[in-house]
Amino acid sequence: MNFKIKTMESFLIAGKSIKVTNEGGKNFIDIPAFWEKCSKDGTSKILGKIAYENKNGILSGSIAAVLYYNETDTNENWSYLAGAETFKEENGLETIKIPALTWAVFESIGPMPDAIQNVWKWISSEWFPGSNYEHAKGPELEIYPTGDTSKSDYYSEVWIPVQKKQ
Repeated sequence: MNFKIKTMESFLIAGKSIKVTNEGGKNFIDIPAFWEKCSKDGTSKILGKIAYENKNGILSGSIAAVLYYNETDTNENWSYLAGAETFKEENGLETIKIPALTWAVFESIGPMPDAIQNVWKWISSEWFPGSNYEHAKGPELEIYPTGDTSKSDYYSEVWIPVQKKQ
């Protein structure tokens, strides 16, 4: 599995969020259903427009998913935002600031959602236990460039905030 470590400055993402749970693998069902809903209700089209308008940003015009914790969230229950990088508040959308962090960026190649779900499983079961890094405080990101997400060669990324193990 290919990955790289990179440090990025802070940036804003605007979008729409839901609460998700890990219990019983429910997140692997609820998140694809949320994306389907975003596609049907026009949210994905709005995010695509925002991403295109901000194509010179850190995310290069890609759609992003942000996995993050609010004050009331726990390790099993967290927030998931489908969004796009922005440079301003977007009318009718939630805006969150992604802090400047060091990221482990993992490649995902294949159709959604299976390809990216397999990357997540590999990160937690194999990469973290064998690496010199540990999870740093901060959100996790999934980056979805423009393209056909059902294709066998579709490229996306998982960004995990990391720090060297103590």
